Amino acid sequence: MNAQKFDRLSAFFKTFDLSVCVNAPPGPTGDVTLLILSGDNRRAAQLIFSASGTTGLAATNAVLASAVVEFGGTGNPLLGALPSRLEVDLNERPELRAITEAFVAEASDSRCGRETALERLSEVIVLMLLRHAIDKGATAPGLLAGLSHPTLHRALVAMHDTPARGWRIDDLADLASMSRSHFMRSFRDTVGMTPGAYLTHWRLTLARRAILRGGRVKTTAADVGFNSVAAFSRAYSRSFGHAPTETRRSVTA
Repeated sequence: MNAQKFDRLSAFFKTFDLSVCVNAPPGPTGDVTLLILSGDNRRAAQLIFSASGTTGLAATNAVLASAVVEFGGTGNPLLGALPSRLEVDLNERPELRAITEAFVAEASDSRCGRETALERLSEVIVLMLLRHAIDKGATAPGLLAGLSHPTLHRALVAMHDTPARGWRIDDLADLASMSRSHFMRSFRDTVGMTPGAYLTHWRLTLARRAILRGGRVKTTAADVGFNSVAAFSRAYSRSFGHAPTETRRSVTA
């Protein structure tokens, strides 16, 4: 079982829509979430990404391209787990530098297929930035720390990929190659909540997105793993402050 590969990012890309709005050249103000800066030779040298919606930097001549990236907004728990600002030295990441330079070339021109090319390239850039963040890890408890953990991430990925399964603590502990007690303690200390609380949080995140997309409450409750609509409604109301039927009414109104 430990030889199984656990993709720590696929569930987020399947669940949350990624879009990018490119500004080239960037204006002096604005909610820029992605900046590509040049070095002395005008080649891409640094990548700055802010999950909070702004990089905190004004536009300068060193900016080769900038973009506003949307990736599920505040509903995406992974973005909420990221540090406020990620900086990557592209001289140390040649594979990311190549993709970034292709992005700059497309953003600076108006060739046919530009928007499609930027969309695909931005998805790869964001994915590689998230890999970078996971590789670096986190000092504070949270989702990023859990995904960075050498064995706990297996339990998180399993919950992300199959949330409707009736997960038992013993199953998750086995995936993490830990005893039940060690798993419970390590998960709480690393992620900041119990496995059960995290699974419920993830299920409700998926449920809210499904309902906002027009899903029916009863069907959604079953799809994300709740045994009854009543239990689902109670959990949803505690989390979001209103019943799932209200969310659905806001969509269908």
